[in-house]
Amino acid sequence: MNNQPHIEVPTTRREFLAKSGGGFGAMALAALMAQSASAAPADPRAPKTTHFPAKAKNVIFLFMEGGPSHIDLFDPKPLLNELAGQKLPESFGKVILAMGENDAPLMRCPRKWKQHGESGLWVSDWFPEIATCADDLCVIRSCVSDGINHSSGVCQMNTGHVIGGRPSLGAWATYGLGTENQDMPAFVVLTDGKGQPVNGSRNWGSGFMPAAYQGVQFKSGADPILNLNPPSHITSKRQKAKLDFLSQLDREHAAEREDYSELEARIKSYELAFRMQSAAPDIVDLSSETEETKQLYGIDQKETNVFGNNCLLARRLVENGVRFVQLYSGAGSGWDAHSNIEGNHGKLCKEVDKPIAGLLKDLKRRGLWDETLVIWGGEFGRTPMSEKGNGRDHNPTGFTMWMAGGAIPGGRTIGATDDLGLKAVENPLHVHDLHATIMRVLGVDHTKLIYRHKGRPERIDMNEGRAEMKVLGLG
Repeated sequence: MNNQPHIEVPTTRREFLAKSGGGFGAMALAALMAQSASAAPADPRAPKTTHFPAKAKNVIFLFMEGGPSHIDLFDPKPLLNELAGQKLPESFGKVILAMGENDAPLMRCPRKWKQHGESGLWVSDWFPEIATCADDLCVIRSCVSDGINHSSGVCQMNTGHVIGGRPSLGAWATYGLGTENQDMPAFVVLTDGKGQPVNGSRNWGSGFMPAAYQGVQFKSGADPILNLNPPSHITSKRQKAKLDFLSQLDREHAAEREDYSELEARIKSYELAFRMQSAAPDIVDLSSETEETKQLYGIDQKETNVFGNNCLLARRLVENGVRFVQLYSGAGSGWDAHSNIEGNHGKLCKEVDKPIAGLLKDLKRRGLWDETLVIWGGEFGRTPMSEKGNGRDHNPTGFTMWMAGGAIPGGRTIGATDDLGLKAVENPLHVHDLHATIMRVLGVDHTKLIYRHKGRPERIDMNEGRAEMKVLGLG
C-alpha cells in the first residue's frame, strides 16, 4: 500500500495561481494575526526619552489672549513719541491692518521706562513686579506670525497654522515626551473665568493625533475639576465595578473600529478620572499653601486673586508631574485694545503682574526653575499707529514674547523691531521657529518628532521652522 500523500502538480501558470492563492491569503492572515497579537497598544502618555539632554521637562505657557502691546511693555521706542500725531513714514511701505485704519496717525506711548536688574533690561511701569525678575527673562522682540485676526492668530500660536485642525503645542509636547504622572492629565488648560478663548478647545486639541494627547480644561476657583468627587452614597468599589463594565463595553465596540482613536481616549479618560479622584484633590487644594506664598501670588488681593490662583495651581501641577500647563489671561480676546488701551492694558497688567512675578520667584525657591520653562506672550502685538484715537490695532509683523527658567540664560534681548515697533528687522522668529525652540529646550529635535498622517510625515513646525539656539545661550 502506498502511504505517500497524493499531490497534484499544476501543469499551467493559471492553475498554479488558482491553487496557491489560498495559501498566500493564509500567509497574509497569519502575519496580520501575529502583528495584532504582538502589538498591544502601549500607553500613549508613557514617558519617552529625549533626543538631547533636556534643559527643561515642563512648560507653563502664560497666554495673554488678544494681543498685548509690545511697544508699551517690553520694547521701548523713543522715536514713536517724537513722531506722535504724524502719519507713518512712507519708507515703511504699505501696511495691512485688521481694522483698516491705514491713515491713522502714530500714537505716543505714555509709559515710563526704566532699565532693571544687573542686565539693564527695559520694562515699562505697567509691569513693576515682573521688572524685579528682569535678570531671569529672555525677551524675544522679533516675533512674527501670519494671523492678522484673533481666530487665525490664536490658532497659529497654539497649533502652528492659521486654520484649525492641527495638534496644539501641548499635544505635541505630550506626544513627544509623555508624562511623569499617570494619575493626572499630561496637558492642563486654565482660563481666567472671563469666557472661553477664541476657537475654544481647538486651541488645546490633538488635531489628527490620537485624542489621548489633547489638553484638559480646568476651571478657575476653588473647584477647578468638575465632577471630581463621586456622590457620597457611591462607594469606590461600586464605582470601579461600573467603570470596569463601561470599559468592557467600550473595548468591544472599539475592537471593530481600530482607527477611531476617540474610543481608546474615552476608555483612558475613564481610567484616568478614577485615578484622579485619589491624586487630584490634594494637588488642586491650595489651602495647604502658606499665607506668605498666597500673598506672593497676590491671592489676597481682589485684582490678582483669579490669575494668582491659576499661577499657583500651575506650579503645583508641574511640581506633580504634569507636562504642559497653559494659562489664559483675558480669555475671549481681553487684551484686544482697539480703543482705550490705557484702561484695557492698565487693568489686565495689574491682574497678571504680581502673580507672574510670584510664579517665577516661587519656582526658583522650590527647586523647579531649571526644569520648568515659562513662556509669556499673545497671538500678536499692537501697531504704533492709533485706532479710534486711543487704541492700537493688531500687529503680527513684529511683537514680543519672553521665556524664563528651563536653564535659559536671562537678562537678555534677542532680535529687534524697527524704530517704531512695527516690523521685525533683526533675527525675526516666526511662530514655527518659536515652537521648534520650545521643543529644543525640552530636549526634542523638532525635525525628528514626526507623526504620520495620511502618508505625510507631519511636524510641529510644518517643515518650516528652526530652533533659535541663542535662546538656549548657544548661538
